[in-house]
Amino acid sequence: MACGKTTLGRALARRLGREFIDLDFYIEQRFRRSISQIFAADGEKAFRCVEHAMLAEVGEMQDVVIACGGGTPCFHGNMDFMLSRGTVIYLDTSVERIVERLMRNRSRRPLMADKAPSQLHDEVAAGIARRLPYYTRAHVTHPGEQLEDRRQIAATVEALLPLL
Repeated sequence: MACGKTTLGRALARRLGREFIDLDFYIEQRFRRSISQIFAADGEKAFRCVEHAMLAEVGEMQDVVIACGGGTPCFHGNMDFMLSRGTVIYLDTSVERIVERLMRNRSRRPLMADKAPSQLHDEVAAGIARRLPYYTRAHVTHPGEQLEDRRQIAATVEALLPLL
């Protein structure tokens, strides 16, 4: 969350002339419910099954850049599938930068709106620690700190192009 997946994904897709797919948005459009609504009504287990099926669907598409949710690589062998379908990039972003971005965009993240920065810091740090064994399997690890403006985003895209 807030590491820059969507920002970088859109920019990479534009530069490569490919379609951009945000997996969470794709799921919301297909099921006509928000991710939060799916979690609340059906639970995480059901959501992860849906997420797995939708990842398999978009993973078979040609000429796409996909930004998946932060938990996607951690369930149902999704990371193995992702690694087999294309170049997987892990944006290694500091807890501090993620918290800063979450605080700046609280209105777009209702689950974070009522949390103090120290609570966010602890939750983000714990989440990254749990997921790191999956993330570090990515083909490419790249710093996610420099995605704050168009110049930084363009520089990051150009730095990643030779690795794709």
